[in-house]
This record gives sequence, C-alpha cells and structure tokens, in this order.
Amino acid sequence: MSHTPTSTAPAGNADKKPSLTGVRIKQRKGQAKATAKFEPETFRDALLLHLALIPTPYTTDSLVTKLVQAGTTLEFLKYSEQLFEILFVGGLLQPGGNYLDDKRSPIYILKENSEEDPTWEENVGVKGMIEVLKRVIQRYKYLQKPLEENFLPDLLGYLPKWNNLESRDKLSEAIALLVIDLQISPKCLLSLTKEHVNKDNSALNFFTHFAKVVLSKQTIDQFSSIIKRSGLKDILGVFPLQIRDKKHLDEHFKKEGLQSIVDWYARLALGEVKEETIHSVERMINDEETSEQIIESLKAQQAEKPVPEADLVDWIWQGLMRTIDMSARADQIDAFVLQHVTKYAPVLEPFTNTAKAQVNLINSVQVACHTDTRIIKSFVQILKTLYNVDVISDQAIIYWHQKGAKPNGKQHFLKATEPLVKFLEEQDSDEEE
Repeated sequence: MSHTPTSTAPAGNADKKPSLTGVRIKQRKGQAKATAKFEPETFRDALLLHLALIPTPYTTDSLVTKLVQAGTTLEFLKYSEQLFEILFVGGLLQPGGNYLDDKRSPIYILKENSEEDPTWEENVGVKGMIEVLKRVIQRYKYLQKPLEENFLPDLLGYLPKWNNLESRDKLSEAIALLVIDLQISPKCLLSLTKEHVNKDNSALNFFTHFAKVVLSKQTIDQFSSIIKRSGLKDILGVFPLQIRDKKHLDEHFKKEGLQSIVDWYARLALGEVKEETIHSVERMINDEETSEQIIESLKAQQAEKPVPEADLVDWIWQGLMRTIDMSARADQIDAFVLQHVTKYAPVLEPFTNTAKAQVNLINSVQVACHTDTRIIKSFVQILKTLYNVDVISDQAIIYWHQKGAKPNGKQHFLKATEPLVKFLEEQDSDEEE
C-alpha cells in the first residue's frame, strides 16, 4: 500500500516566488529618463559652457554649429523651456517672469550692444538669432511644438516685466519673424488679451510693433490670416479696458502710420454687420414679422451700427432671397418669386434714398438672377415691381443700363431690359415736353 508523500516545506511559503539574490536588474532607457532628476540649473551651466567656447565676433554660422553640437549631449527636449529662456532672455526665469539669478548667456535675442561686443547688433541681432533658432529647430524638429504651445504664450504673459521698450520691440520683432519665416503658430498672441498684460499698454505696444514688422514683409491680407490663425477674435482685446473701442483703435493705428490696419478693421466690422443683417432679415421673414416690424428693427440696427445705405440694401435683398422657397415647379417659380418680392418690397423702400443705393440694389438683383438661372427670366419683372412701388427710380434703371451694370451676365441683362429702358426714356422725354 503506497502512501502520498507529505511536504516538509513550512506553511505559508507555498506561494513564494524564487528570487535571485545579488542580481542587478537593468532599467529600460525610457524608465531611467523618466525617473532622472530634473535639474534646470545643471542644464543651464552645461549649455553656457558650450556657448562660452564660441569665438568672437559671433556669426550665425558659429552659433548654429555650437548649438547643434550641444544638442548631441544635452537633453534639449527635456529642458526645452530652459533652452528657450536662455536663447530669448539670456537666463533662467522664475514663475512670474523674474530672473532666477545673475547668470547670463553671451548670446540671446534681447541682448543689447555692449563694450565687450559692440558688433552684436550688426553681426547677429534679432534677425541673426531668429536665423539661428530656425536652423537649430530644423535640426531638432521636436523643439517647435514646445516653443509655440508652451514657451511663447508663457513669455508673453510676462510682458509687463520688460519695462524697457527696446526689449519689448526686440521680442515682438522676433515673434513676427518666427511666424513669417518659421511658420510657427501665432496663438501666443492670445496672451496679450490677459488683463495683467494689456492694462498698461504693454500688449498694445507689443502688438503695434509686431504689426509693423509683419506689414513690412507681407500684405494686409497675410496679416489678416495671421490674426485669424492666432485665435484673436478681436484685436481690440490687446487695448487697455478704458480705451477698448473703435474710436481709440482708429486714432492709435493712424498715429502709428498703420492706416492699412484701420481700413482692414473697418472691413472686418462691416463683414460682421453684413452677416448679422442677412441672418436677421431671414429670421424675421421666417417668423412672419410684418414689414413695419422688420423696418423698425433694421432702423434700430442702423442707428447702433451705421453702415452705407448702398451696402445695407444689398444685405436686405440677400436675406429676402434666402427665404424664397425654390421647391416649386419650374413653371411656377417666376410667379412665386414675384409674389415674394412684391410682398417684401416695402422693407427695401426706406433704405434706397440715394441713387447709389438704388443702382446697388439693381446689381444685387442682377447677381441673384445670374447665380440662380431658375429665376433669370424674372429679372425684368422684378425691376418693374421695384419701380412700381418707388423702391428704385427710372433714372437709376437708365443709369444702370448705360454704365452701372455688373459683369455677371451683363450682355444678357442689358438686352432683356432694352424695352423697359426705352419706355422709361420716352416717358422722361414726354414729361420734359
């Protein structure tokens, strides 16, 4: 009879896993980096040692060579913030923007000419340093993201710390060149809208110089594109609160010789009122408000945000056209459009007091009929309808026919209106007699 052997192992050690005493477990590289100490001052000291070896007078080539070389041994990605602090302001910054200590780099963007290096501005300066930064980032591409997403927005948050106007101008020039030449995101400009940054004109002065640099190299449309990409909904946000209005904006940029910004901002504001007006007319018609209610609302808007009558009447017409149901049968659309125009023509009448507004309205009708060929045959009848209710005059129609028509389908519309124009001219002639 066999017996099952009993274990002599002590109770409680059954689940104990074997271990190798004296064996050193090797850490993975990534894990080692993650647990490594963060020592910004050590990084700063090591980088300054590299920069101290650059011969003077400095050149962009010698700076690029030394920085690229330093990047092979120093952890640029881990210490990207410290790297940019040294390259932009010359030393490490504390939270809040003050310098950590007195240690300074021999090369940095905000550096001024000195007795030790009187050729700095001439040989390198802001433009040279941006060229250096551009070439270093082309070599170490991972540096661009922390530069545009973290460092620059934080640095502009410290703008009031630089009371020296020359330093602010250098910084604004540097960022403008980075946006133009390196195509970095201009979202750092959003920091200028923070109250502590714009309260004492710091943000406004920075933005003004930034605009001058950009417009010295690019068109106003390209400037507009930069502002759009920056996320700045309104450049008035860089003005101190007490002067944050269009009047002060116009005065400031005119005084600074930036009339193009004044004109651009006016066009921008006009575009916003345009969309607001078109949507407003469309909504009121869909809500079946009366012509009197629509007119009252438009007059209130015109009092609050005055725009040229010639523009306003075009926008009203566009809102009117958006509310026409085009789902009717092809042979019924003309009648449907004329019925709609006849019903809402009184809305247009108070805003066609000038000859320019009347001719502009005729052109709006022309463009609408040319754009949607289903209503192209309605053009002459629409003009007759508007003429009969005194929205447009015979003189406006004659002038439009002689020299005011737009190029959109011009020959077709001129030919179609010949009988009407002939009738109006004869009528004028009879009245004169």
